[in-house]
Parts: sequence; structure tokens; C-alpha cells
Amino acid sequence: MTAALLLICSLLFSPAAGQDAGLTTGLTAGQAASAAETKNLGKVSAADEDRQYAGLDSLLRQFWVSLEMEDVDVKNGEMDFVIGTCRDSLARQHVALAVFDHYRDSRVMGEEAVAIHVYDTWFATSKVSFQGELDAMDAEIFVKFNRNSQIGMDAPEVKMYKSCGGTLEMPARGCTALLFFYDTRCAKCRLEAAVLPSVLKDVDFRMNLYAVYTGVDKKSWKEFRTGLRVKNPNVKVHHLWDPEMDSDYQLQYGVYGTPRVLLVEPDGMIIGRRLEMESLAELLGVAGAIQKTREKL
Repeated sequence: MTAALLLICSLLFSPAAGQDAGLTTGLTAGQAASAAETKNLGKVSAADEDRQYAGLDSLLRQFWVSLEMEDVDVKNGEMDFVIGTCRDSLARQHVALAVFDHYRDSRVMGEEAVAIHVYDTWFATSKVSFQGELDAMDAEIFVKFNRNSQIGMDAPEVKMYKSCGGTLEMPARGCTALLFFYDTRCAKCRLEAAVLPSVLKDVDFRMNLYAVYTGVDKKSWKEFRTGLRVKNPNVKVHHLWDPEMDSDYQLQYGVYGTPRVLLVEPDGMIIGRRLEMESLAELLGVAGAIQKTREKL
């Protein structure tokens, strides 16, 4: 049997779905669900729940692996089907939460879009609830800060302030754009800033690097700018900031932490997000092909 079929069978015939069948005979579906939930209320510890759903979680992990090469639309449809297959409300909640957490924290670029879809389809519509207000608030913040900058979306155009005065709207159309959001106090930001010039040294196409400081310390920013130098003439560096956050860049680009690195193709479509330096190096080849093809047209 495939992972998907095993998973569906588990959802349909698991103890969670049928444990109260003998007690609820003759009741309506709504009454049966209410009786089951009343019986379980306050009696299932976290450890008991983990044991109860251990097999189900194992099948879910297998299912996710089997879908890794599929596009987001396919994953969205499969997750909707699996969650909708759950007959028991507690099992449905468990599966929906597991799916949301998996795709929210996924290391596969772009998969966080599945978490947003699951949130919109199941949680925002109250078909499934979170286990507490803090969890619900955390999920809402994640979705809010990631909704506008998904792979395949048009990059939001925001007006930033230049280090020498004046403003600049980024990213400019017609040229590949690399957006690097950083804070001078962030150790990983400093490390990536040190590595970035070597990653960009072989770029043989036009690129704008927008290095955006997310803090407010002018002196610290100046020192950081001095250290971030890209010698490749194909890469034009723009040092920007928005200390008053008038541009709403944090919400537009999901900058609730640093570093945040995105790659945008010449027509403005986001082709990379949450990039590490290693993944950026791999994606630059794709960006170059897009840029060169566009310039030939």
C-alpha cells in the first residue's frame, strides 16, 4: 500500500475515529461527536496523545517525503484531502496541526505556502481550532508576515531611504535583484555579509544588490556598509534603510528576523526566499539564465 492509502486507512479506522462506536449507536453525527469529545475532555495527557497518534505521525512523515517533488498546488490538494478524511474532530485537529507545523518549519524553499493554505482553509474558517490562544496568535503572525512574498509572487515594491539621502524604490524591474535584510547586531548577518562577495564574484549578468539595514543605529550601519564591498562590476550595491518603517517592508517581505535573503527575477517575480548562501549560489545560475534570455528578446 502507498503511504497515502495507509494514511487514509489510519484516519478512517483508527481508534480515535471509532473508539466510541458502541456508546454512540443511534445518536446523530453531531451528538456522537459531542459525546466523544466530552468523554475525552481533560482525560488525555500530552504523552497519551503522542502515543495514540504515533503511528499516524509516522505515516504523515512518509507522505510528506513522497510529495517533496510535487508543486505547491498538488501538496495543497493532498493536504486538504487528508485533513478532510478525518472523521474524528480530535484526529482532524491533530493532523491539521501536524501539517501546518511541518510546512511552516520546512527547510524546502517555498513549502511554507502550504502552511498558509492550510491556515486559510482550515483554521481561519474555524473548521479546525488551535490548541490555545498563544498557538493561534503565533500562527496568525507567521501567515501575516509570509503571505506577500511567496515563490512565484510579484515582489512588493517598497520605497527605502538611501545612505546618502533621498529615496529609492526596490526592486527595480528589468534587472535581477538580490534583497539582503540584516541587522548589525546579528552574528549570522555578519557572517553572511562576509561570505556574500565571494558568492557574487562570478556573476556575469546585471544584478542589483539591495542591502537593507533593519536597525536604527547610524554609526553601526556606516561601519557595516564599509565592510560590505562587492568588487564584481556586474553587481550594483544599494545600501538602504527605513528606520521609521514607513514602507512596511517587514510585513511585505516577512522580515520578522534576520538575515532574510530573497532573489527576484527581472520581471519582478520572486524565485528564491529564505535563502542561505549555499542555496543562493545554486540559484544564481537560474537567475542568470533568466536575465540573459530576457536581454536577448
